[in-house]
Amino acid sequence: MLKEFASYIVYDLIKLEHGSRLADALEFFIYDTIKIFLLLSVIIFVISIIRSYFPPEKTRKILSHKKEFMGNILAALLGVVTPFCSCSAVPLFIGFVEAGVPLGVTISFLISSPMVNEVAVVLLLGLFGWKITAVYIGTGLLVAILGGFIIGKLKLKKWVEEYVYKFKTGQTMEIKYKSFKERLEYARWNTVDILKRVWFYIIIAIGIGGFIHGYVPDDFLAQYASKGNPFAVPIAVALGVPLYSNAAGVLPVVYALMEKGMSIGTALAFMMAVTALSLPEMIILRKVLKIQLLAVFVLIMTVTIMAVGYMFNAILE
Repeated sequence: MLKEFASYIVYDLIKLEHGSRLADALEFFIYDTIKIFLLLSVIIFVISIIRSYFPPEKTRKILSHKKEFMGNILAALLGVVTPFCSCSAVPLFIGFVEAGVPLGVTISFLISSPMVNEVAVVLLLGLFGWKITAVYIGTGLLVAILGGFIIGKLKLKKWVEEYVYKFKTGQTMEIKYKSFKERLEYARWNTVDILKRVWFYIIIAIGIGGFIHGYVPDDFLAQYASKGNPFAVPIAVALGVPLYSNAAGVLPVVYALMEKGMSIGTALAFMMAVTALSLPEMIILRKVLKIQLLAVFVLIMTVTIMAVGYMFNAILE
């Protein structure tokens, strides 16, 4: 129905020529904009209700009681249903470390939260279907678990800035919801708040995706990002690093790139690089990590993300 509505606007109301590049780009833009915002509204509302049971302080308490590999797994899973992104890295890192959460467990949470969250899941379902969604969730969690576990095993606590351990966050007040009605009201408020903060970036991303869909030649990306190009994955990761976006913002671009011939593993690597390895995030993390630990973090993330890209190119292409 949404597809027909987009076609009606483009061809019946605006009366663009069928098959023209502008028509293809505009139809893509209208269809994806409506679909994505409908999906976002529903899923954010539902997840907000779930999230009301897991305020930050409770999350910290749960993580502080887990150690080693099980702690990494739990931290990565909690990252999926918590509302944090890379811009929250500094206060989260301080809060977790001060609460006694092991360094590696904290890293797993910080990788998982921006990379695999409810917005990414619902958009992946809408754009690519459940198989690719399952692949992305699984690999994103794997990267978060292994990345945090490796950093934890390397005993790199000495490379965290000293002030982090001296910082006292005090007792964070948890919001108490007395009734389910209050949780529904919180979910409504949170949905509106998130949409207000991300709508502009999503529109821009869909616009870029529409341009790619309508104007980039079909064989352009197939030439540089196909399975046959052994450098496609590192190129995609390198292109993703300077960018800054959450999963909701980058997904429409990835969707358009894949339609033009980018292989699935390369697309996953690009998306992971944008959401979990971007230059702006590294600048933020530098405030709490010494340069040695930041370099180790970047190296581990780069290797694991590229491994994911190559693995799925080999399996699925």
